[in-house]
Amino acid sequence: MAVSTVAFRYAKSLFDLAQEKGLTEDIQNDMLFFKRTLAENRQLALVLKNPIVRSEKKNQVVNAVFGGRINPLSMAFFGIVARKNREAIVDAIADQFIRLYDESKGIKRATVTTTVPLTDELRTAFKALVTKSTGAKGVELEEQTNPNLIGGYVLRIGDEQLDASLRSQLNELKLEFLS
Repeated sequence: MAVSTVAFRYAKSLFDLAQEKGLTEDIQNDMLFFKRTLAENRQLALVLKNPIVRSEKKNQVVNAVFGGRINPLSMAFFGIVARKNREAIVDAIADQFIRLYDESKGIKRATVTTTVPLTDELRTAFKALVTKSTGAKGVELEEQTNPNLIGGYVLRIGDEQLDASLRSQLNELKLEFLS
């Protein structure tokens, strides 16, 4: 079975339980914290994905890192995932949970890449652009910088991309001249 299908099933179960208990905000924050921790600590991510490391050991590591920092429901969920030998997909489960939460709240996540950090005015303009194009109730904007763009921006909303960078425009001109 595909990882995304299995991850969705686990995430949906956790999301439904969190809604039932009135803990969706807390569990959402836990999943964001979990994703951020994995992104910042590559070795933790590798341990969780390593099939040689026993499930009990992985569960001990998760308890040591996250115990007392996240909601008991999230800790219990991670324990269930460990018992089912699904630790390798726990980051995908977190992604699916975040997606379900965003859908329930009408939030769209977008990534904007520019050559320099955004000002408050530009940040507001990009959020308005995403809201207008998607009809979202809220926008979570991730900002990245890439000096190779030369100028302009690249805006990603889900699997759609708007590339208004000078680099892409120069590449298009180059292709026109070559043909």
